[in-house]
Amino acid sequence: MGSPFETFTSARATAAAIRSREVSPLEVLDACLARVDAVNDRINAVIWRNDEEARVSATRATQEVVDASDPAGLPPFHGVPIPIKDLTAVAGWPVTYGSWAAPESPSDESELIVEAFRRAGFVLCGRTNTPEFGPITVAENDRYGITRNPWDLDRTPGGSSGGAGAAVAGGLFPVAHGNDGGGSIRIPASCCGLVGLKVSRGRIPTLVSSWEGGSVEGVVTHDVADTAAILDVTCGPDPGQWYNAPRPDRPFLEEVGSDPGRLRIAMVDRAPFGLPLDAACVEATKATATTLERLGHQVEVIEFTIADEFVASFLNVVNSSLADYDVDWSKTEPHIQANRTRALATDSLTYVRTVHDLQRWSRELVARWGRDFDLLLSPTMTIEPPRSGEVLAAVHEGAASGGPALQVFQMAVLTAGFNMTGQPAISLPTHTTSGGVPIGVQLVGGPWEEAVLIRVASQLEKAMPWSARRPPS
Repeated sequence: MGSPFETFTSARATAAAIRSREVSPLEVLDACLARVDAVNDRINAVIWRNDEEARVSATRATQEVVDASDPAGLPPFHGVPIPIKDLTAVAGWPVTYGSWAAPESPSDESELIVEAFRRAGFVLCGRTNTPEFGPITVAENDRYGITRNPWDLDRTPGGSSGGAGAAVAGGLFPVAHGNDGGGSIRIPASCCGLVGLKVSRGRIPTLVSSWEGGSVEGVVTHDVADTAAILDVTCGPDPGQWYNAPRPDRPFLEEVGSDPGRLRIAMVDRAPFGLPLDAACVEATKATATTLERLGHQVEVIEFTIADEFVASFLNVVNSSLADYDVDWSKTEPHIQANRTRALATDSLTYVRTVHDLQRWSRELVARWGRDFDLLLSPTMTIEPPRSGEVLAAVHEGAASGGPALQVFQMAVLTAGFNMTGQPAISLPTHTTSGGVPIGVQLVGGPWEEAVLIRVASQLEKAMPWSARRPPS
């Protein structure tokens, strides 16, 4: 041990270096924390640190490598540091939800994905920024401020897992935890030049099914293999959970590099509701489509529409999720107070009708996979990453209007529907603008078809390599 550690290394490569004793878990953690010290003041990705506790864990993990007769038998991500998003409970840690309203007392229990990270050998360290309670598409809040994009500090890294995206894109950590209720992993992945998979409903166990099971757990990573391997150590099924995705036929990591066969891929080159598409988003999608055709797939342009009622129904579900929190509501931001007021004004029968309408709409949409096409290709967002601070200001200004801020709508209109259908979807960093800002594309699979997404994503990664890209120093 004793080799210098490069913090932009993938999680799998980091774990391999630890198992081969090229570098110790403590050395990896110290390199990551040094990077946080050097960079975080500019990007504000990490908003809470537990350095002492993390070093104790990393020291113990280091000794376990030393003592192991065969380090290959250690957990797959033994000693790899990972930060946790500030919406997710970790036993013994405070969780503030990006809000002044939250209690400062530590959580009594961990979310299930946190326990899965521990079993896989990860060293939990620190928390990443998020919007207050997570319903908007940037990591900006009144308590911790604005998280900035390492590729362009004047732009947002997206949200709600924007702190996670900025932490990985900025080389603070090899991987970061996130969750996705309307695009909250895919949007930061697009903004930050990363891979972001939203898994199927019920794929990764959770204590409760938030947002009617549309909000799911996951990570942002540099490459497809990390995404697949971490899914292997976090997925279910879970006998205590109401909804479970079917067990995969084989480990997801084995799908990386596997031939997906010739697929029918539907391409979306116009946004729903007549929204304009930024030129860079069109370029990203068309370039990816051209590559997919070169790889042997059939690509056809389709019209992708969303029912008008979907937006109101989706927002009804999101607003009602505020019932999960026991906080001082008088200290919350204007848009959260407005959302809670709307939720309280919705009676239970209306809410049930909302959920049933979403289920019927989902059934109609999902029927197209396997019948009309095998995968859907679209831009991840309809716009380039907005300027830092703009979105939260617009959200606060429009809090009383009853609808989402335009930029939130533009960022999430192509992602949120698939949270409600429960389909897997992945954002891939296939493009950059002339100014060097990453632009992602989204692939959406049929029900429970993460394996197909991983196969095609790994094809694109080989044909359009991105993992070696780095933001400006």
